[in-house]
Amino acid sequence: MLIASRPMPSSVLVIGAGPAGLVAALALARVGALVSIAAPRPTAERLAADTRTFAAMGGSVDLLKVLGVWPALQPHIAPLRAIRLIDDRGGLLRAPEVLFEAREAGLDAFGANIPQAALGSVLAAAVDRAPAIQWFDTPAVEAVTPATDHVTAHLRAGGKLIAALAVAADGRSSIGRSAAGIATKAWSYPQSAVACVFGHTRAHDGISTEFHRATGPMTTVPMPDGALGPRSSLVWVETPVRAGALKAMSDADFLLALAARLQGLLGTPTHVEPRAVFPLSGLEAETMARNRIALVGEAGHVLPPIGAQGLNLGLRDAATLAECVEDAIRAGNDIGHADVLATYAGRRAADVSARTFAVDLLNRSLLSTAMPVDAARGIGLHALAMSATLRKAAMHRGLEPVGVRPRLMQTLNV
Repeated sequence: MLIASRPMPSSVLVIGAGPAGLVAALALARVGALVSIAAPRPTAERLAADTRTFAAMGGSVDLLKVLGVWPALQPHIAPLRAIRLIDDRGGLLRAPEVLFEAREAGLDAFGANIPQAALGSVLAAAVDRAPAIQWFDTPAVEAVTPATDHVTAHLRAGGKLIAALAVAADGRSSIGRSAAGIATKAWSYPQSAVACVFGHTRAHDGISTEFHRATGPMTTVPMPDGALGPRSSLVWVETPVRAGALKAMSDADFLLALAARLQGLLGTPTHVEPRAVFPLSGLEAETMARNRIALVGEAGHVLPPIGAQGLNLGLRDAATLAECVEDAIRAGNDIGHADVLATYAGRRAADVSARTFAVDLLNRSLLSTAMPVDAARGIGLHALAMSATLRKAAMHRGLEPVGVRPRLMQTLNV
């Protein structure tokens, strides 16, 4: 049985071992915190079952470099040199294709696409090498109890962990968030997404393509070439019934359906790797921190898979929290004090709210059959297609947080 004594002033407990939680642990250890992780260690089978990929943009790439994990990810990534938007709603007035090129923004690439399985494996290995991080491979955290000067996690297997600050990185049904007394606004969409990797005959040229369709977006994102040739990851949003049918299809039938939807974009789809389906939903916490508990990742916000915003937002949470904790440590202050948490919550509020609003609005606009909504979206795409200035502004808004990048995401630290 594990029983923790009075916490060290710089001790942090991370609840959850997804990418956002592991990045938070590494970032906090880097700035001088003593970190414990309470979560099951991801198995190879569990990692392999995750068919999603992470389009790491701008500051997220810099953060992964600062944390020292970028070299190990290199064999698994593909650079994202351009993003293409295609109006495929079948409306009366089809908007022109819009291509955002990284070179227009003075960049070699917007970022890189990383398989979630590879990311999880590399992050876990980095945590194991970090002397300031201790991983308690516990089946679950049963309860979290904040107190005046510490917070306690009660483990289902018995025992407890005590720290000055807890990081709730335990997902949309977060126990840590509930213990902090943080309310949420949650909603669902009449959509599910099929996620997989597929091969094709034509090179993707580093271009990610997002088809805007009446049932939701369909996005292909570059992957490194495989033994059978070019590959891309796919997130195909459909009605739940249609998504289930796509998952149940034979590989041959799925490839035929995919070829029809891609309209020759990547040549002929040649093979498909295992498919997974997940429902689309949204969630936003009323604040990102309270009662010695800070929220990171999907504990604080859940977004549909549009514009690669979800995990990039979670990594900005991790980097911002580490910055706030570093400032408190340097000043000799309590890292779990209400003032530290208020600073963190304040720095994340505008970025989280703006991204949540924008992604929700875009997704709902695709589902809407109202003529004014369709016209407004088409006018916006026309304007982007015609104006390099507007494209540059849109690229900056998509890549950068609302506000200043946290220090760990600034290139001067790379």
